Amino acid sequence: MAISRAQLLKELLPGLNALFGMEYKRYGEQHKEIYETESSDRSFEEETKLSGFGTAPVKAEGSAIAYDNAQEAWSTRYNHETIALGFSITEEAVEDNLYDSLSARYTKSLARAMAYTKQVKAASVLNNAFSGSYLGGDGVSLAGVNSSSSRVGHPTVGGGVNYNSPATAVDLNETSLEAAVIQIAAWTDERGLLIAAKPQKLVIPPALMFVADRLLKTEGRVGTADNDINALKQMGSIPGGSTVNNFLTDTNAWFICTDVPNGMKHFVRTSMNTSMDGDFDTGNVRYKARERYSFGWSDPLGMWGSSGSS
Repeated sequence: MAISRAQLLKELLPGLNALFGMEYKRYGEQHKEIYETESSDRSFEEETKLSGFGTAPVKAEGSAIAYDNAQEAWSTRYNHETIALGFSITEEAVEDNLYDSLSARYTKSLARAMAYTKQVKAASVLNNAFSGSYLGGDGVSLAGVNSSSSRVGHPTVGGGVNYNSPATAVDLNETSLEAAVIQIAAWTDERGLLIAAKPQKLVIPPALMFVADRLLKTEGRVGTADNDINALKQMGSIPGGSTVNNFLTDTNAWFICTDVPNGMKHFVRTSMNTSMDGDFDTGNVRYKARERYSFGWSDPLGMWGSSGSS
């Protein structure tokens, strides 16, 4: 008795979905090391950064209390993209009982394609951190570069500037990493109040993983004959250690995730969904995958970065 198309779809779909899920996760979800993930129920999300309040004054006895007004610093919009891809198995392949082996191989390839696309889009935010054509809500790039490709930092409502990149691009080493930790500690909010920001995790391309490991785990100072301790390790300056992102395109660029809230954001509008159906006209069996999401940043101080000196 020949198997019907409807029965074929019913038999194949659960196995293909399980295979897809395993391959999708096996490929890695490196974006989770960088982004805070939130769900969305709209076509886009918009987040507004508020200035907060200034320092609280002393209230003299019998005098009226002082009131302050919070201001909108800027807004960031996340436009969700629909990412979808599929494959089909011909009616002839189904007739020749090739659907089982073909569908398994195709499903794995589809899962890899979807996972790869997601990681490329996530890393693209960091890969364009120093680009004057990839600007955020405050009019400059993630690393504080304006449309003229000049380093200007991130302006505040109070007239100050926060810099989340070095004045001159530097490679990853002990001196540059210590300088970054110090620079992060000096950040203020929109009204000039210190926010006591701290580094959390080093994000690096594969080319820097051995350098990062030595800097964060060696007991003594790296590359010296002195008996000095490695202050970065002893003080726990980078408590989250390092994470390698294979999708960073610049082999010299390096980044530090900080504890500043509402920094790097990943919105999920529609989670990964797979489905399968038959095409009446061609007789082909089709399988597709689809999801909707966006990546970006609401507060650029959630990340510090250097493009490297070379």
